Amino acid sequence: MLDTSLASNRYQQSRSRLETYFDKTARKAWEDLTSDVPVSGIRATVRAGRDEMRNLLLSNLPVDMRGMRLLDAGCGTGALAIAAAERGAEVLAIDVSGGLIDIARKRAPDHLSIDWRVGDMRSHSLGTFDHVVAMDSLIHYDEADILGVLKAWSQRAKEVLFTFAPGTPMLRTMHFVGKAFPKSDRSPAILPVSETKLSREIEAALPEWKIEFTQRVSRGFYKSQAMGMNRL
Repeated sequence: MLDTSLASNRYQQSRSRLETYFDKTARKAWEDLTSDVPVSGIRATVRAGRDEMRNLLLSNLPVDMRGMRLLDAGCGTGALAIAAAERGAEVLAIDVSGGLIDIARKRAPDHLSIDWRVGDMRSHSLGTFDHVVAMDSLIHYDEADILGVLKAWSQRAKEVLFTFAPGTPMLRTMHFVGKAFPKSDRSPAILPVSETKLSREIEAALPEWKIEFTQRVSRGFYKSQAMGMNRL
């Protein structure tokens, strides 16, 4: 089983890099990517992939979510949080980036029940939830840190839907090549993870949970693996 006892320092370092990247380097790029303004061909495939992944995750949530509480962990500019709130859910949407939260707040209709927060998606102070959704917010963490986050959510949720970077040859090559760039030019690394290994670790560490589905979305430069877990 993966050792998560040392995951905290790595997790905090990765979280700090993400905060710096999205608040100081890539805020405008992500604002454009998650809107309908024209973008380059590569970014268009990423946008299409993210739209497909968001629809996949939403398709695994109830259509009527009145009376339910949902955590959108790593909510970014808020598209999934808004969609869940439109179904009637009480949504707590949290992200490490205050800049992205500002964009999300401006985009969200005032009548929706969304509590926007800047902070740590693992925090127990956020409360309990019927559903936790983490779309592409775990792709920058290794297996140990992903498992640590899932353990934290498992104590206060009935269902968890999340995505991770699948360990494909292309993604592993991109990760290796990316290390050759100067640190100042790098975006936060996407860490490819073995689906088989992660599934095995989840089953061993969380025996009271069952993996209900796993499905990959691949659109050009966008490659992400969705996984859904329910409490037994």
